[in-house]
Amino acid sequence: MTARTGDIEKAAGVLRAGGLVAFPTETVYGLGANAEDPAAVARVFQVKGRPPSHPLIVHIGDAEQLGEWVQDVPAPARLLAERFWPGPLTLVLRRGRRVSLEATGGLETVAVRVPDHPVALELLSAFGGGVAAPSANRFGSVSPTTANHVRAELGDAVDFVLDGGPCAVGVESTIIDATGEIPSVLRPGGVTREDLEAVLGRPLAVHSTSRIRVPGQHPSHYAPRARVVLVEPEKVIAEAELAQEQGHQVGVFVPPSFADAAVKAHAVVAVPGSMAAYARGLYGFLRELDQRGCDLIIASLPVEEGLGLAIANRLRRAAGPRPSE
Repeated sequence: MTARTGDIEKAAGVLRAGGLVAFPTETVYGLGANAEDPAAVARVFQVKGRPPSHPLIVHIGDAEQLGEWVQDVPAPARLLAERFWPGPLTLVLRRGRRVSLEATGGLETVAVRVPDHPVALELLSAFGGGVAAPSANRFGSVSPTTANHVRAELGDAVDFVLDGGPCAVGVESTIIDATGEIPSVLRPGGVTREDLEAVLGRPLAVHSTSRIRVPGQHPSHYAPRARVVLVEPEKVIAEAELAQEQGHQVGVFVPPSFADAAVKAHAVVAVPGSMAAYARGLYGFLRELDQRGCDLIIASLPVEEGLGLAIANRLRRAAGPRPSE
């Protein structure tokens, strides 16, 4: 789906005026502000309820613009940009002067990517600058993969919602620390570790925490209102039925290997056998179970290969301790 030209121009005008625009990418919808406007960027944090120390990703329209936003690009970072941009890959590099410190959470590094979505690229072209954007939802909650998700959660707090249809990837970008000659994965996402290693010709470490603050590393993140409990795949059905008997309104993610099993639960999601389909549907599944009144979600982790690594990361964060716990 592509947005109307008038909507693109309107959205670009909102950004120039210091406003906020929700826009589609191939991963999730972003809540965007002019990356060079500290006041506009500060409003992103306010609308999301996001701590100002948590950096945003700066979206740019072309890999050739990278030098305008960072101080230097090591050879591995340049290689990854050439191979995976546009695409769901974010590179963390040393901040250039063009980026406001508000967008980087006060850090001297900046996270940058080129999104692979026609509407996002049209917006960036029409705007002519960088757009600092986290996901377009309240901090810590389930990321939006449709324009309706954004409207339902943020409402009038967003000046304009640019509808580009449902997101094709469905989980956020992979974030790479590319500040040195040996890159590492700070957040798994839409580009798999295996694909990155094939291009770089070396294994990559995956860090659950790092010296560099990046999006998505909070212990509780991507979380629905319902509490998420993770168990072994063979225990999912039994645990769900026990919790239902104990009075919970249980939502259950049934693994593909148990797809034909009858489950006594309030709501059942049949997990797709394809990891790409699972990633694309994950946040929608979590939102659906919230909407159906579930107070508890029982799920298991997929095999942590390919996109399964990103899905497992999101489920672990969704199951993490809530701020009140």
